[in-house]
Amino acid sequence: MGARRHSVRRQDIDSEARQFTPVKQVQRVKGVGLVLKDLKTESSQAVLPLPEFCARALEERRELQELEQKIAGQHWSQEPDQDLIFSSEHGGMIDPVGFSRTFDRLVERAGVRRITVRLARHTCGTLLAFLKVHPKVAQAILRHSQISMTMDVYTHVVGNSEREAVAMLAELLEDPLIG
Repeated sequence: MGARRHSVRRQDIDSEARQFTPVKQVQRVKGVGLVLKDLKTESSQAVLPLPEFCARALEERRELQELEQKIAGQHWSQEPDQDLIFSSEHGGMIDPVGFSRTFDRLVERAGVRRITVRLARHTCGTLLAFLKVHPKVAQAILRHSQISMTMDVYTHVVGNSEREAVAMLAELLEDPLIG
């Protein structure tokens, strides 16, 4: 099995409700090339909220893509059911490996510490843990099939609650009446 990335199609976005329902992924299939496949599980297809800044970025991407389509002219090619928001300069699917390379270039251009797409996802989980988001909610956002995957992220986070608990335990153990 090759690399895969969820695809963002216009028909999967509900701008009014500010939500996104992923239903497809781009996958490289040996001997065939890039294909758009259905996501495997119901949890993978669950609705995600679309924050305002993401909606704005998607609108900017739409405008940029319209320009790319004008520049490509007759070379633009995209199947009607695809309507991919993130596409090649000619409208085609982006190879998941190519996506990772593009992500790496953007990270470098931004002048921030290099991280992989996978680590960016892990960072999202860590931030959710720091914000004290319930693990089941984080599991839905991160699309983990098993809660144990989410808890692996959560157990690596040492937040204020954990620090307070350890401080209370240390205080108890140092109490002269106990020791």
